[in-house]
Amino acid sequence: MITVKTIVNASIGKVWEFWTTPKYIQKWNNPTDEWHTPYVENDLEAGGKFKYTMARKDESISFNYEGIYTKIDNFLVIEYRLLDNRIGSVLFENQNDKVKITEIFEPEAVNSKSEQKQFCQAVIDNFKKYTEAN
Repeated sequence: MITVKTIVNASIGKVWEFWTTPKYIQKWNNPTDEWHTPYVENDLEAGGKFKYTMARKDESISFNYEGIYTKIDNFLVIEYRLLDNRIGSVLFENQNDKVKITEIFEPEAVNSKSEQKQFCQAVIDNFKKYTEAN
């Protein structure tokens, strides 16, 4: 399993809204400015589907990150199963005016675990930056 973490200086309500609402996901869901997320579908309920299309802006790489939510406990946890059957979870720990986010997921077989961790840590760091600035 791979784990990435951050602490966001914002309320749990704002963190949850920015993490789960498509119009916000499109703003932060990228590791660098060379990437973007042109499409987001998010049915936030157990059994609901999600799909994020992530792409390099130069169109050299594009992929869909998609699956089904297996558990949603508002403001606490999101659990999911990707289309390739890998599982993951995102934990939200309310710490007064801050929220600790911990994402844990099974790595895929193509890219190294360290590359996957670095990519996902950059995405979660971008979430922190975007949420705190808006």
